[in-house]
Amino acid sequence: MNARPNAMMDDIAAGSIRIEGRTHLPNSMRLPSPPDSSGWAALNGARSEFEKEVREAGWTFFFMAGEMHATVFGFDRQKTLRAALQRLRADVQSHNCNAIEIMHVAVKSFLKVPYVSVSAHARHLQEGLIFSGQPLTDFNLTGANKL
Repeated sequence: MNARPNAMMDDIAAGSIRIEGRTHLPNSMRLPSPPDSSGWAALNGARSEFEKEVREAGWTFFFMAGEMHATVFGFDRQKTLRAALQRLRADVQSHNCNAIEIMHVAVKSFLKVPYVSVSAHARHLQEGLIFSGQPLTDFNLTGANKL
């Protein structure tokens, strides 16, 4: 059980970044925090230092255009926030990206039913300057497209 019940709410705020735990990192870097039970690690407060280390290693931390949104209704704020984040992570992975940056979190109600609305952008950490996020398809796995 989590020692701080609002720990997830603290991690999910505008400007926070979460990185998929199995993301390949430059040799000189480590994730700033261990991945949670969902397999994603929070980049807690060290964002500028993290981005500086990425640049110095010759890697790129892409910011993908097109904001994503998830809205979840429910009375348990933690569960609704967790569900919204899960939906956004699935969307990020469908774009072949390995990180997410939260842009806006709102807790509201409609007809006295509370809901959480989260907006985010996909991010992608990789070596090099050209985005290489490609879906793994049977065609790619067979090597038929290799020269």
